Amino acid sequence: MSAGASIAITGGTGFVGQAVLDAAAQAEIAVTALARKVPGDRPKVSWVQGNLHDQAALAELVSGAKAVIHIAGLTNTPDIAEFASANVDGTRNMIAATKAAKVKRFVFVSSLSARKPELSAYGASKLEAEKLVEASGLDWTIVRPPAVYGPRDNDMLDMFKAARWGVVPMPPKGATSVIHVDDLAGLLLALIASSPKVRKRNFEPDDGREGGWSHRELAKAIGQSVGRNPFVPQLPKTVLGFAAQADRLLRGDSAKLTADRVGYMCHPNWVSRSDKAVPENVWTPQIPTPAGLSQTAKWYRDNGWL
Repeated sequence: MSAGASIAITGGTGFVGQAVLDAAAQAEIAVTALARKVPGDRPKVSWVQGNLHDQAALAELVSGAKAVIHIAGLTNTPDIAEFASANVDGTRNMIAATKAAKVKRFVFVSSLSARKPELSAYGASKLEAEKLVEASGLDWTIVRPPAVYGPRDNDMLDMFKAARWGVVPMPPKGATSVIHVDDLAGLLLALIASSPKVRKRNFEPDDGREGGWSHRELAKAIGQSVGRNPFVPQLPKTVLGFAAQADRLLRGDSAKLTADRVGYMCHPNWVSRSDKAVPENVWTPQIPTPAGLSQTAKWYRDNGWL
């Protein structure tokens, strides 16, 4: 896609969305973005105020766009019924608006958790949304990121804080892939140009580390990013369940460790599949995870988060 062509994105004020806006600005790609509350610090973005259930806002968002990147979604909530409303109904509404505007290209950000929908309501909602995209008749590509980290990320922040104290509790033995948010943003922009190599494909990107990271290795790498060699207790599912109850008592609706998250955290294999890798001539990861973790830790410190 040529510089100056416009794309429409949802979730522009979120963690991944902001990285996409940064990358689009660097590439001089015009962006129209949806937001519940329009921020004042990105004047070059054409903002549309609204949400995924506001038909008029969605119509305005996609009008004249060359491609849509649907990032917005609910990743965590104490009320699992909200996953269907946000992730399934929201995606259905985006598809309808995209088709009504006669926009063909549709890139959908799903989740690796969609591989095992029986483990979490979140993963089940993402898989259901994927099925809507696949049946849409649009020129679609689905991206299932693994654990995403980087500046502005609030989800993995607690692990960095724990590492500073010298103890990083982790789920039972297993392995996971990770990806830096800037690499993910680069991939999403690379996918706005349709080609047979990416059309109607479901990709599982990662940082390029074959076999992913064991939970212990990842905790140790996070520790190294903050100058510590932490103790890494690997907690059984029952203990994590009690921890989720405690987090709910302490942080209420803002709790990060929910029962739904415990369900998929304890699965032993969240490694991106090599047969679902993005073709190398379309995109390759640029940020090695140790360097990315150090950069993230520095961002946390510089912004008073750590």
